Amino acid sequence: MEKLIEIVEKHKKSKVKKIVDSRMEGFEELGKKHSNDLFKELCFCLLTANFSASGGIKIQKEINEGFLHLNEGELSKKLAELGHRFPNARAKFVMEAQKYKGSIREILDSFQDDEEKRDWLVKNIKGLGMKEASHFLRNIGCKNVAIIDFHIVDLLAKNNLIEKPKNRALTGKRYIEIENILKELAEKTNTSLGELDLYLWYEETGKILK
Repeated sequence: MEKLIEIVEKHKKSKVKKIVDSRMEGFEELGKKHSNDLFKELCFCLLTANFSASGGIKIQKEINEGFLHLNEGELSKKLAELGHRFPNARAKFVMEAQKYKGSIREILDSFQDDEEKRDWLVKNIKGLGMKEASHFLRNIGCKNVAIIDFHIVDLLAKNNLIEKPKNRALTGKRYIEIENILKELAEKTNTSLGELDLYLWYEETGKILK
């Protein structure tokens, strides 16, 4: 873990910190907006499962308000035109989630902590696993859950903190185990899990997206 601590501390003393701070401020601002805005971000996270974050960002910008009113066929066609790998399945997930588009803020605000919010999302939003639910929560200003994608898994494995899983799909139990390692790293670097993800993602990819 010492090497990762050094990496994070190095980035915190570089230009990367300013970008991370700006992203976190943006996430907090989004979290204060209307439920419809939160729902559009939820759709982005539904799109990124088994797809690229950059591709999801592009599609989110193109469709935008369409997530609120397009029917399933229209959305599926639009996703296909924009190059999504699974247009039909993702359109279906968005349609099923639309019942919460006006109430997602109220529902999430009813829970005490971020882990409870994540549990609700995983149980009630079809297409959101632990990673995608954590991603959504971080992007609306919740800092205390970890986004464990293959970039983070690879980085932890390279530093001998975990054994690299044979399957990219983590069980809930394994996800929590890895999250607890990241919590320890976050504590030792005085960062939130949300910030830590951006620093580690930058270390692996050279990019800071969202």
